[in-house]
Amino acid sequence: MQIVAQGWLVLKLTNSPWMLGVVSFVGYLPILIVALFAGVIVDHVDRRRLIICTQTIMMLSAFTLAALTYSHIVRIEHVIALATLNGFVSSFDMPGRQAFIVEMVGREDLPNAIALNSMAFNGARALGPAVAGVLIVVSGIAGCFFLNGLSYIAVIASLIVMDVPRREPSRFGNVMLARLREGLGYAWHHKPTFYLFVVLAISAGFSMQYSVLIPYFAAHVLHQGARTYGFLLAAQGAGAVLGAIGVASYSHDPRHLRRQLIVGLFTMAAAIGVFGVSRSFALSMVAQMFSGAGQLSYQASTNTMLQLFVADELRGRVMSIYTVSFIGLAPFGSLEVGFAGSHLGPAIATLICAAIGLGGGFLLLSKHRLLDMGQAAEPA
Repeated sequence: MQIVAQGWLVLKLTNSPWMLGVVSFVGYLPILIVALFAGVIVDHVDRRRLIICTQTIMMLSAFTLAALTYSHIVRIEHVIALATLNGFVSSFDMPGRQAFIVEMVGREDLPNAIALNSMAFNGARALGPAVAGVLIVVSGIAGCFFLNGLSYIAVIASLIVMDVPRREPSRFGNVMLARLREGLGYAWHHKPTFYLFVVLAISAGFSMQYSVLIPYFAAHVLHQGARTYGFLLAAQGAGAVLGAIGVASYSHDPRHLRRQLIVGLFTMAAAIGVFGVSRSFALSMVAQMFSGAGQLSYQASTNTMLQLFVADELRGRVMSIYTVSFIGLAPFGSLEVGFAGSHLGPAIATLICAAIGLGGGFLLLSKHRLLDMGQAAEPA
């Protein structure tokens, strides 16, 4: 709901594809700068307590944006500032949550846990945008921000009552750079991990950023309102849920993981291309569903491979590199998509995203044997 309401608020305040890209840019940029150092901290603190802190800050951010919007004093500068804050907090929250999964379930259940985690997340993606599209019409944008803030209470309470062993903090003092080099060295020298990160950076940084323009497509290409915008995001979330069911259902031997990885990336790229040229609401909904299913299959398979490769003492740092790879180029991708959407048109901008995704798919296809070898190897 927060994503839908924020995008619609930016469009209402500025009516500019460029500003949609700018807000996305400032939300991603802190992650690019901070996340690698945050991974060192994730490896040396109690991860559950860290996540409680990050979720609390994001709850307060949502309430602040709700109050500003409700009082009719919100400006684009406020949205940019709070998006920047959320990006900084996410630098710690995202690798912390990814690394925390294995503490809850252990390595043997990790592949299914990642798939189920993705299913829960994308179930919310399917329901939340549809609800937000209706709420914007019924109760206004501020109501979406307020309900999002309330939802963090349940998240924080769940984290508090979890029965998991407490992780004792360890001191790392002046050796942060050395610890950071260990994680980067592993990602550089373990070639399957290296290529997974490269393709993830390309596909997430550019291909997936077509979503920046979805509010514009809803309003100016399909000539609909906030409800349609919500339904388009909900369709993507519903497709992702179906993709997660598929990922959880298959066995997790190297060949199945590699197949899910490559098929998912090609499916996502093709669906993005169809969405870019569609002028039909029904076809756009179908394309969004396939895009969501492809993204989920690709992301969950990448996450599973990386977590099975790495030893626990490096997990936080590797997942911080995963976060940077997933989000690191997104600030520039958002600006590129916003710029291309303004100067070349939203259809051309979206087709560029699809072409970049196809390029990543062909790169992975050329390295499929290497991925099998990496999955079969013992963790570093």
